[in-house]
Amino acid sequence: MNASDDTSTRLIVLRHAKSAWPEGVSDHERPLAGRGRRDAPAAGRWLRQQRCVPDLVICSTSRRTRETWELVAGELQPEYAPPATRGDHAAPVAPVAPDVVFEPRIYAASASAMLQVLSGIPERCRTALVIGHQPAVQDLVLALAGEGDGEALERAGGKFPTSAVAVLTLPGGWARLEPGAGSLTAFAVPRGPAPGDH
Repeated sequence: MNASDDTSTRLIVLRHAKSAWPEGVSDHERPLAGRGRRDAPAAGRWLRQQRCVPDLVICSTSRRTRETWELVAGELQPEYAPPATRGDHAAPVAPVAPDVVFEPRIYAASASAMLQVLSGIPERCRTALVIGHQPAVQDLVLALAGEGDGEALERAGGKFPTSAVAVLTLPGGWARLEPGAGSLTAFAVPRGPAPGDH
C-alpha cells in the first residue's frame, strides 16, 4: 500500500545521488556519476524496506535529480498486498506509481522556497518525496524538525551527503508547514555496492 501505516502526513527529503562534472556541461545538466548510479537504487530499496513509498514526488528539474528519481522509482515496487479476505495467500499486486512533478522552483531553491512549494501539496497526499539539492535539503529538514530522534537529528545536522534521506512526520499536514512543525523520525545514507563487490 502506498500510504503510511498511521494517519500522519510524512515528508521524505532526498538529496540527489552523486553527480559527475563533465567538462562543458552546465550545472543543471550534470548527470549522475557511477557511484550515484549505484547509490540511488540503494536509497529506493531503503525507502521500500521502511514502507516509505510516496503518493507524490516533487523533483527538481536538474538532470541529476531526475536520474536519481528514475533509479529510486525502479526499487519502489510493493511486494505483496495483504491476504485476500477469502484466500490464504498474499497476492502480488501491480505497482502503484506516484504522481511526479518536476518543479523548477526546487532547483537552486532556499529552504523557505521549498517550504512554499510543499505547502501547496493536497491534503489527500499522505506521503510526499522531495528530491533536491544542498544546502536547501539539509536546511529544510533542520527547519522543520522541531523534535525527533536525537541521533537522526545530530547526523542530519552534521552532514547531509549525496543520497541521504530524511523522513519527517507532520502532524499539522501540508497547509500548516512552518519551522518546527515536524518530527524527524529517520535519517539514512544508503550506499550501493562498490565496484567489484558481489
